[in-house]
Formats: sequence, structure tokens, C-alpha cells
Amino acid sequence: QVQLVESGGGLVQPGGSLRLSCAVSRSISSIDRMGWYRQVPGKQRELVATITSDDTTRYAGSVKGRFTISRDKSKNTVYLQMNSLKPDDTAVYYCNAHVNYGGDAWGQGTQVTVSS
Repeated sequence: QVQLVESGGGLVQPGGSLRLSCAVSRSISSIDRMGWYRQVPGKQRELVATITSDDTTRYAGSVKGRFTISRDKSKNTVYLQMNSLKPDDTAVYYCNAHVNYGGDAWGQGTQVTVSS
């Protein structure tokens, strides 16, 4: 089972930037899709961005143009660069690894708080 460890969350002012990292316990080249999701209390977890094994990316409409997902195969790490952050981006952010016919793995989450 793949293990994921997120880092990079914290407190940032509106308009600021953060970069989240997700360290993966095995080669990400063998994972069909990596993604970032977020959740606030009382709401369902929602997709933020995904990247497939052929580097196709997908974004939620609310973050398109502000967030960028990328991966570094040499470091087995996936990143989420978040710019122009808004208070509505406040959430716990989770890293996800999806393997076709193999299921999903989740990290423990990292808190992002956007507030002045």
C-alpha cells in the first residue's frame, strides 16, 4: 500500500502563496493519477487538482488559474502551488494516489488557513 505524507500547510494572508508537497513511498511513475483534495468541517471532500501518469492536469473551477499541480518523478513528490489565496481556500488539504484496479490511498492532511 502506498503511503503519502503532506507538508507545507500553514497560515497565510489573503493574496499570498503556499506550496504543498506530497511525498510518496514508491515510484509515482507507477501511479495512474495523483491529486489534491480539500475538506472543511461539515462539507464533503472536494477535488482541487489532479495529474495523471501522462501529465494531464485537471482543476476545480474555483482554483483554475491560481493553483498549479506538478510532480517530480526523481523525488517521488507531487506539489500544489497555490497563489492568490482567498479565505474560501481555507481547508484541510489531502493528497491522493489512485491506481487503476488498485484503489486509493490518502495522506493525513495538512491545514491551510487564509486569514488576515
